[in-house]
Amino acid sequence: MATHTQTPTTVNSIGVTMFTVADQDAAKRFYTEKLGFEVRGDTPFGPNGEYRWLEVAPPGSTARLALNPPMGGQPGGGGIGVETPDAHAEHERLRSLGGVQIDSEPESSPGAPLLFMISDPDGNHIAIVEV
Repeated sequence: MATHTQTPTTVNSIGVTMFTVADQDAAKRFYTEKLGFEVRGDTPFGPNGEYRWLEVAPPGSTARLALNPPMGGQPGGGGIGVETPDAHAEHERLRSLGGVQIDSEPESSPGAPLLFMISDPDGNHIAIVEV
């Protein structure tokens, strides 16, 4: 039997997660125009302002999603889960909107909540989970 030792930490929250995207402007349009997220930050940085920190989030969320260019690799391949009170209604909203890759219908299985999957244009995976 493994013994788990808790190590003290000053970390108290997951505040930002990051997706790699090929085009930050296109990703910004997808998340704001299709998913209804809001821009939380869009700031140049670096010694000469050559980089860009872009964050989006659902309205009211404390957690944010940073949309970053790939660092030596290809965009995509990440995954997050976002929450909704009505997975069926959100599925229908996205389906009727068009321009959103819906990877599965809403479904649940024993021990798992009702959810469906979508992908952004760069291949990042988003689980829409009913809570």
